[in-house]
Amino acid sequence: CVSSGDTLKVKELVLDNCRSTGGEIEGLTEKFVNLELLSLINVGLYSVSNLPKLPKLKKLELSENRISGGLDVLAEKLPNLTHLNLSGNKLKDIDTLEPLKKLDSLKSLDLFNCEVTNLNDYRECVFTLLPQLTYLDGYDQEDKEASDSDAEVDGFDEDDEDDDDDDDDDIYEDEDEDEDSFYGFFGYEGGQDEEEENSGEEEKVVHDSEEDEEDDDDDDDDEKEEGMCKF
Repeated sequence: CVSSGDTLKVKELVLDNCRSTGGEIEGLTEKFVNLELLSLINVGLYSVSNLPKLPKLKKLELSENRISGGLDVLAEKLPNLTHLNLSGNKLKDIDTLEPLKKLDSLKSLDLFNCEVTNLNDYRECVFTLLPQLTYLDGYDQEDKEASDSDAEVDGFDEDDEDDDDDDDDDIYEDEDEDEDSFYGFFGYEGGQDEEEENSGEEEKVVHDSEEDEEDDDDDDDDEKEEGMCKF
């Protein structure tokens, strides 16, 4: 999966889903002397014993493989490792993590979906075993999330969120101004409904006056009829 080229210039190498052969990734050699990030997610690794020596490597992604132990070679081959992701592997016991004590620079360890995480006092045991750790599964010993790393991964910017909040405030202010202008036009809140009610009252008065006139006409007609009936 690794193409030929100037390996000295490569600092990040992602080989996710490339299938390993006998625990080795074809083309991955010690020639990548300046490599700082290596991702080997879901490549079918059973062991890390065949990884090349990479003295400058800082971040190693090994999630979704079948590794169950043999981590002692990491300190020898990757002495400057700071971030190690072993999520989704076959690690069952705290003892299998003991070789990581030799990784003096290790600050972040991820073991999501490993059986070892189901043990009682799992987090306390790992932090005791590996005192150099700052974060385990994304949280420190006080259960505070590694917010800085999350911001880098997600591209989250608090300034952008503040700008969005300001825009929302402007929208609400504009709506308030429009509402005030609407009520100001009629002189009172709900003016349109009251005007309709007033117009209804005027129609009622006119209608009543028309009925009175009709009653007067009827009276006149009655008088005429009475006059016509008198002999």
